[in-house]
Amino acid sequence: MPLPDPRLDAPSPWIRRFAWLVPAGGRVLDLACGGGRHARYFLGLGHPVLALDRDLGGVSDLRGQDGVELRQADLEDGGPFPLAGQRFAGVVVTNYLYRPLLPALVAAVAPGGSLLYETFALGNERLGRPSNPDYLLRPHELLDAVAGALRVVAYEDLVESEPRPAARQRIAARRER
Repeated sequence: MPLPDPRLDAPSPWIRRFAWLVPAGGRVLDLACGGGRHARYFLGLGHPVLALDRDLGGVSDLRGQDGVELRQADLEDGGPFPLAGQRFAGVVVTNYLYRPLLPALVAAVAPGGSLLYETFALGNERLGRPSNPDYLLRPHELLDAVAGALRVVAYEDLVESEPRPAARQRIAARRER
């Protein structure tokens, strides 16, 4: 059995690179948090964090820790966005796409706050999983999602080889004060 790749458990280089865009001490939403690598990263930077996922097993060790709120919710059950009306200094999403949520995620960015988002894009179907186009961003889709609401600080649409071959889109965008 191959050893796990520690690069897959570490915070995303994109998220680390643009974490400075999240105002100091501001509350961060780690959406579809999985094992909580970004929740843990922002906690370590001194941010209170809300970690949301349909399965909180990967972050159960954070329960009761100061500065952490865990929220279990199925984001794809057709119900309303469970955080409607809440605003965050940082909204962080990696390796997750459910298109109906994109407007709600942009709306959840507080004035002066940032959206840090990266996930798989079309072209990934030739490289591995996911391969279903429902889970692959179309060209410029993240740019279109933030247009008119957030200022784009950085954007990438590329194929990378490390930590494994993947087609990805990434955006770091900020809501002006």
